[in-house]
Amino acid sequence: MKFSPRLGTQPATTLRSTLGTTFYGALIGLVELVPGVSGGTVALVLGVFDRVVASSNHLIRGLARIVLRRDRQGTGSRLAGVEWTLILPLAVGMFVALFALSKPLHTFVDTQPTLSSALFLGMVAASLLVPITMARDAGPSTTSSRVLGPVAVCAVAAVVFVLLGRPSLQVEDPSGWVVVLSGTVAVCALALPGLSGSFILLTLGMYEPTLEAVSTRDGGYLLLFIAGAALGLVSVVQALSYLLRVHRRATLLVATGLILGSLRALWPWQDGSALLAPDDAWAVPLLACVGGAALVLLLWWRDRRSVRPAILSTRAR
Repeated sequence: MKFSPRLGTQPATTLRSTLGTTFYGALIGLVELVPGVSGGTVALVLGVFDRVVASSNHLIRGLARIVLRRDRQGTGSRLAGVEWTLILPLAVGMFVALFALSKPLHTFVDTQPTLSSALFLGMVAASLLVPITMARDAGPSTTSSRVLGPVAVCAVAAVVFVLLGRPSLQVEDPSGWVVVLSGTVAVCALALPGLSGSFILLTLGMYEPTLEAVSTRDGGYLLLFIAGAALGLVSVVQALSYLLRVHRRATLLVATGLILGSLRALWPWQDGSALLAPDDAWAVPLLACVGGAALVLLLWWRDRRSVRPAILSTRAR
């Protein structure tokens, strides 16, 4: 587990670290625009998932105390637990990527569907190492858990694989409550590794209207969507924080299954919901897949190199 020794602390901030965190936020925001790729998975790969969940939980609880006007003294301690040097640059990077890159990314995915799917397939497949490694580091496992763990991963992956094979809808003129509900569901996917908010929106028929609203800066639509996202955060982040704290290994195994099953959505050769064999021009997509996987593996390797000494030092105390 990467960041648990530092939860609740405020690491020293430098311009370089702030810019790096902003770049991480841009990557998370960028992939959230792509159906089939999960922002939560990218947060895992970048090593900030635990810290984001913990800080978001503190922030939500602190704001709830302010709104409900209860225990004002406890509000300060809650907000003090928020790692602002992480949350704020991440948020800035995400919003910049969402608004600045929505059009070019949508054009790339739309005009190069096979190449883009192959690239993201390699990235997501390689990212499976992250929750697997975190589950292994979560604590000692018993004989039964070593057997049940892979079974649970395969079961979750099978369910997701089947669900992703269902045809998607298309909503032409969504009403306000549908937009709010879509925001709630999408942010749940952002908080859970392996679930793609964009793909869920695509399945619900809300991907095109939402992407168009972002591209055209439709303020009314975006406000309703953000309101729904806020509702989703209040419930999902707290539940996820509890599960990571109390049932960490099981939660990470479920995340592994979600990511594994979501690979179906990224298979480069599809006809609607049907999976096809690779065509004759398979070489370039293969290179894109390998390149995407290599990029994630490089990030994972750097992450493990930087974390291992910190974990050993913490265990030695």
